[in-house]
Amino acid sequence: MADITRRLGWRHLRGAPTAHVRHHRSGRLAHDGPGLSFWFRSLSAALSEVPVDDRELAMTFHARTADFQDVTVQATVTYRVSDPALAAARLDFSIDPDTGIWRGAPLEQLGTLLTETAQQHALDVLARTSLSSALVDGVTAVRERVAAGLAAEPRLPATGIEIVAVRVVALRPEPEVERALRTPAREQIQQEADRATYERRAVAVERERTIAENELASQIELARREEQLVEQRGTNTRREAEEHAAADKVRAEAEAQRSVRLAEAEAARSVKLAEAEADRQVRLAEAEARRTERLSEAEAARTVRVARAEAAAAREVGEARAQAQEAWLRVHGDVDVATLHALTGTRLAENLPHIDSVTISPDVLTGLLSRLGAGERQ
Repeated sequence: MADITRRLGWRHLRGAPTAHVRHHRSGRLAHDGPGLSFWFRSLSAALSEVPVDDRELAMTFHARTADFQDVTVQATVTYRVSDPALAAARLDFSIDPDTGIWRGAPLEQLGTLLTETAQQHALDVLARTSLSSALVDGVTAVRERVAAGLAAEPRLPATGIEIVAVRVVALRPEPEVERALRTPAREQIQQEADRATYERRAVAVERERTIAENELASQIELARREEQLVEQRGTNTRREAEEHAAADKVRAEAEAQRSVRLAEAEAARSVKLAEAEADRQVRLAEAEARRTERLSEAEAARTVRVARAEAAAAREVGEARAQAQEAWLRVHGDVDVATLHALTGTRLAENLPHIDSVTISPDVLTGLLSRLGAGERQ
């Protein structure tokens, strides 16, 4: 598709190298060729773009063989436009001057023309060929007939079309017919496979029989050798038991002698330990008696000293109290009665417990006030 751009009422077209562009201006051919690039006015221009590259057209159609069996033909036709001017004159390759898109569908017209032409020649050759022959040689026959028919078709050169190649990809019958045709070959292959399986099984059975005979002979030989082995093991076991019994007897005698010696040594050691323990107990008792005697003597001396010290201290304390009492009496003997009462109250207050509150009745307060007033008058 050509690339068209707009600039102030003008249009610029830039074509591809594989596209042949024809530009008519006011009915006259102004530009003609592939890969062109030019300016034009859309109102006075008629543009056509014809692709000149090789095109692949894949087609699939059904046909009927001579024995009335449907087959499917898959083919590909390669073509190109050899005369763009003729093709543009016969088919509508005109493009829109604003977008560069084809106004019609020229390639679809070419595809329809080629497909119908190729199908006509393929149907003609298959209608005279049986299904088996078509499946064997039909691809080559159809390709050659289609290629020859397209080359001889007068409308293609008149339209400027050149056929490059024709390829027939596949020619297949209906699925049911194809399965039916495959059945004999499959049966033959299956029979050959079964025969090979039977032969392989026969060979395997013969080999298994040979292997079984060899295994049986091996088992017989193994049984005979196992019998010899059992006899030899019995002999070895008896010999081993006799040797074990003799060894056990020797070990028992040695163990008895060792036990006797150990018992004698243990008895001698016990006697020595008892004698040593008795001597130790005697020495301990004697030492304990001496220690107790010394402790008793020391305790008695200490008790005498403590009694004497306590007696002297008591005597001294008594003398000191007597002297203090005598001094106290001498001091208080010279003091008047009111002072003694005050001292007595002070001493009493020091020795009384804690008192939170004191309640004084009116009688007591009256007596105290009367005594205080009498003392002041005196």
